[in-house]
Amino acid sequence: MDLLTNTSSVSEFILLGLSSSQEIQILFFAIFFLIYVAIIVGNLLIVISVIFDNHLHSPMYFFLANLSFFDLCLSSAATPKVISDFLRKRKTISWWGCMTQMFFMHFFGGGEMSLLIAMAIDRYAAICRPLHYKTIMSHKVLTGLLLLSWAVGLMHTTSQMVFTVGLPFCGPNVMDSFFCDLPLVIKLACTETYNLQLLVAMNSGLLSLGCFLLLLMSYILMLVTIRQHSFSASSKALSTLSAHITVVTLFFGPAIFIYAFPFNSYSVDKFLSIFYSIITPFLNPIIYTLRNQEMKAAMKRLSRQHMVSWLTH
Repeated sequence: MDLLTNTSSVSEFILLGLSSSQEIQILFFAIFFLIYVAIIVGNLLIVISVIFDNHLHSPMYFFLANLSFFDLCLSSAATPKVISDFLRKRKTISWWGCMTQMFFMHFFGGGEMSLLIAMAIDRYAAICRPLHYKTIMSHKVLTGLLLLSWAVGLMHTTSQMVFTVGLPFCGPNVMDSFFCDLPLVIKLACTETYNLQLLVAMNSGLLSLGCFLLLLMSYILMLVTIRQHSFSASSKALSTLSAHITVVTLFFGPAIFIYAFPFNSYSVDKFLSIFYSIITPFLNPIIYTLRNQEMKAAMKRLSRQHMVSWLTH
């Protein structure tokens, strides 16, 4: 079978969305639109601040800027289509549009999971190996970890999508979701998909669960080390760690529930999908800026510089 050719009789998929009520859909449109604007503005501010402020040229902020970039891309893979669908009675997505959406969702989702591991390594080195921190987190290591995140994301999505694209879809073509989600799409195929569902469970499910357990172990090690530090150092490290733990829980929790058990279908799945696709990219800028004095100071400096530049011109 030619994997690059759509051999299906189905040319589009119908999405049931979050609600059938027109009034509720208009409310969702307003909420999701405002959240998406906040995602774009908040994450762009972080990326710009890290690039242009010399005070933020450190490994932690390097990873934070890249996390914001991943969040921008992850939320943009589906959210604009979701927002526009709230204004439509019949929500459809083309076959190729669906495949493209899933490809990029898993590409940036898998990459972000790996990047969160890299961020945990950075925090572990800063807290548990402070004297060797600069040596451990060298420019070469930073570049390597970032490239590894992109590579993991690409391998993660390709290993699943290469089989999904080749599936025949003969109908039905209705999904109880607001965007194309891999387990739901696979179940619509008019062929035996047990092995592919197993692959999804092993790939997406185990990747989510494995990364989460690794992060959990690293946080436990860091918390044990923090207890041995002075109060001021401990409070700062705990503030940083609590931000990381919040992000990790919101991102990995729903992903593990949905992808580790793709054989089961729960009506709550589509609401859990909101967390890793929209809520987490929205909360990341809030968590990392409102709780971070250096980031807030950098944004103030950046705004003052632009104000002075604007006034002088």
